[in-house]
Amino acid sequence: MSSRAVIALGGNALGNDAAEQQERIKHAAPSLVELIDQGYEIIVSHGNGPQVGMINLAFSEARKQNSRIPDMDLPECTAMSQGYIGYHLQKGIQKELNDRGMPWTVTSVVTQMVVDPEDSAFKNPTKPIGAFYTEEEAEKLSAQNPGVIYQEDSGRGWRQMVASPKPVDIVEKNSIKNLLDNDFVVIACGGGGIPVVKKGEGEYEGIQAVIDKDHASAKLAELVDAEYLFILTAVDRVMLDFGKPNQRAVDRMTVAEAEKYCSEGHFAAGSMLPKVRAAIDFAKSKKGRKAIIASLEKAPEAIRGESGTLITDEPLS
Repeated sequence: MSSRAVIALGGNALGNDAAEQQERIKHAAPSLVELIDQGYEIIVSHGNGPQVGMINLAFSEARKQNSRIPDMDLPECTAMSQGYIGYHLQKGIQKELNDRGMPWTVTSVVTQMVVDPEDSAFKNPTKPIGAFYTEEEAEKLSAQNPGVIYQEDSGRGWRQMVASPKPVDIVEKNSIKNLLDNDFVVIACGGGGIPVVKKGEGEYEGIQAVIDKDHASAKLAELVDAEYLFILTAVDRVMLDFGKPNQRAVDRMTVAEAEKYCSEGHFAAGSMLPKVRAAIDFAKSKKGRKAIIASLEKAPEAIRGESGTLITDEPLS
């Protein structure tokens, strides 16, 4: 029986436009399919920070030119990004499967993520979305759009900030599990999922927020009973004292060690910290579960313990 692995791809790793995104997916697909060759059922999730911001901005700017064009709220923008990113991932992964003569079929699920409307995150927007701006550009945009918050993001520029509540449940979890049971490679929880709140039995309503992709991926991995959560990023391993003369890579760490490093401030809030915290949550959710933070290019090596940082709740030998 195959083991299950959720693979979380970063939105920034997917490029700045459709052509660049498809080219990057073309190069990523062999690493993803290699995991199937190693005996894993894979579920792919992905970020959408740049993409959802561009979609939202496009509608806002278009409305200024033509009042017949409506504003588009974040839930709908997230759904749009799930559609076109999923489309590109389906094409790239399916071609790689076909080229290798492998029988699996790829499908995307437009995914709604249930959040708590009383989550304290709604009082403190911290999730960056969209393009990077200079401080002067951000001040101008803020003046043009009162109520929209812009903040500096990890030394890379200024970005729009929205609430980022924790995921509670996935509306389509049974559909995802049914597809996995029938030999599908599933793409789900794109952009962290479409944030919704429950209004009644079987009734949900979208809400203005963006769910962190890594936390959503951890919840997805938990609900489909995956053994592994791969959080794929731009670096081969997690670094302590990143950017300092004494920076060093970590091959393996226990949940307790990871929590200690978080409290000591080793990881930036806008980049590595949510990845490590999501890995901790998944590793703690059930005995035997393991999270790996690694680069996309070295995902096959990471599952063999040859690359990446392993986070587990079990004692390390």
